[in-house]
Amino acid sequence: MGRGDNIMATGMARGAAVRGKRIAFGDGRRIAWDQHSKEIFRGNPNIAPPGSEADTDLEWIDYRTGHRIYNRLDRARRRWIWNMDFRPAPGELFFDEHELAWAAGVGTGFVLIEPNVEAFKSWASNKTWPSDRYDAVARRLAADGAEIVQFAHGDHRIRHARQVRAPSFRHAMAALARASLYVGPEGGMHHGAAAVGVPGVVLFGGFIPPEVTGYAGHVNLTGGAKACGSLRPCAHCRAAMQAIRVEDVTAAAQAHLTQSRAA
Repeated sequence: MGRGDNIMATGMARGAAVRGKRIAFGDGRRIAWDQHSKEIFRGNPNIAPPGSEADTDLEWIDYRTGHRIYNRLDRARRRWIWNMDFRPAPGELFFDEHELAWAAGVGTGFVLIEPNVEAFKSWASNKTWPSDRYDAVARRLAADGAEIVQFAHGDHRIRHARQVRAPSFRHAMAALARASLYVGPEGGMHHGAAAVGVPGVVLFGGFIPPEVTGYAGHVNLTGGAKACGSLRPCAHCRAAMQAIRVEDVTAAAQAHLTQSRAA
């Protein structure tokens, strides 16, 4: 699982400790964490770690690498088939005092824009909005008085953005909790925004349906496309991203910011 998958897991576990339970993510015999689980689950009282399999307070959920519930591979292993009955609950992250203190230094009320998609994934191009369009959105929002922040990583750096280098993903999420808005692709950052209660303008395009991994508090843009789940670079997904206009993203962002200022 990636970081986004782990954040979704925290939503599945939400409230377990209040019931005197902890959620065990695994096949009912072995708790299966991945390389990101320890980082995302740190401090979470609702989730049982590996080694707890014999404890009596466990409730098992078969959600793990290779069994994500919200999708499955087709027979040819060329695309994801989405489980349209799945709905994510916003996750939660439990920050320590050092993460919160660092985040406080980043500021508050800014717009976090993230243009980069993890390039190692075979379907990365299917989730990528043109970088010059992110620049155009940042320029328009900055002209309206918004402060634009980007976490310094990846190939594309937003013009008009203050670059912030976070010590870890958790530090970045603690800072994101202080933002007024997230703008960027579907993925770990958008799941993180939902977990810390920040509204978002999320560019889904034609890869994954917002009904499956989107949140009600976000504006989820598809370019009018039906999600295909292609694991290879896809003309349909490229066209869907091209159909999302700078004006669409800017208007959605401005509506969120106006509402936030009025609150």
